[in-house]
Amino acid sequence: MKATWDIFCSVVDNYGDIGVTWRLARQLVAEHDLSVRLWVDDLNAFVPMCPGAVADAAQQWQQGVDVRQWPGEWPAVEPADVVIGAFACQLPAAYVEAMRNRPGPALWLNLEYLSAEDWVEGCHGLPSPQPNGLRKVFFFPGFTEKTGGLLREGPLLARRDAFEQSAEARGAFLQGLGVYPQPGARLISLFAYENPQVGNWLQALAADSQPNHLLVPQGRVVADVAQWLGVPTLGVGDVHRRGTLTVQILPFISQDDYDRLLWCSDFNAVRGEDSFVRAQWAGRPMLWHIYVQDENAHWEKLEAFLGHYRQGLSAAAGDALTALWRAWNMHRDMRQAWQEAQQHWPELQRHARNWAVRQAAQPDLAMTLVQFYRNSL
Repeated sequence: MKATWDIFCSVVDNYGDIGVTWRLARQLVAEHDLSVRLWVDDLNAFVPMCPGAVADAAQQWQQGVDVRQWPGEWPAVEPADVVIGAFACQLPAAYVEAMRNRPGPALWLNLEYLSAEDWVEGCHGLPSPQPNGLRKVFFFPGFTEKTGGLLREGPLLARRDAFEQSAEARGAFLQGLGVYPQPGARLISLFAYENPQVGNWLQALAADSQPNHLLVPQGRVVADVAQWLGVPTLGVGDVHRRGTLTVQILPFISQDDYDRLLWCSDFNAVRGEDSFVRAQWAGRPMLWHIYVQDENAHWEKLEAFLGHYRQGLSAAAGDALTALWRAWNMHRDMRQAWQEAQQHWPELQRHARNWAVRQAAQPDLAMTLVQFYRNSL
């Protein structure tokens, strides 16, 4: 009999929470033959990334996953063998009580946010006894073998390589989005939070000797792009040119299509957690817009990742990359940082590819979760 898994996702104010849990649920079904229910408290955030999904359905099956609306009044359901509360979300009290009364103990995991900080290794897998007698375990994704790894479907890199090697597939995908870059143009994707440094970077791109084609999926950064362009609003399909820069607004696309967008692009600016990980698997030079936290606590997470990521780069290239990421996240002028990074472009390209290979040598997050459950039996 299949093991049953319940994944709880509370959507805060971004797509990262549902993005991570949806990818995980799909992979557990497709690659590990598990029975998975995904409980989501705001299906409006789910619909854009899953074509065919319905925002007001109490229950729907999507790609083998039983997707449930997380209702305010909790129904009587039998708890699963494995229960995952994503990103410290609070499970319904009635569900927790049902877990306590379950004949056999469920494995209760708190799937934490991704971080490269050193303390994560020491906290990964630690139990947290609850006042009601249950035990919750902290499970940390991460970049080292002492963590839970990163989300990565088994055939992902092979699919990426096949796509890259097919000019027809790449061309058809871009044309399907209405993208027709001029010959020799550098393709750049931009998915970010609001950022006052957008204008500085776009100015540098517009003054570049090489043509740049910027692809901006719908999202929070679009208003900043519109402000720099001097237009009141930007909608899907809009195309504007300034100097050597072409700016094009794309629709919010499915997760699989977003992967293809990353694979097509020469440089990817991403945000949060889900797109951050997918950009790493793309194996392209990248820029991470980390989610802002109180008292600039996010800067420590940024520096911790850079400490891992820049290993293998020359000192000059590592410094240029670090300066670029700091400028983007610490509201510093992007123009000089971008120009300095260009001087190390071939090395940054090779490094991004090698980083993906090194990370792929470790077990992926879904596999480590399944193995952790099997070891608990």
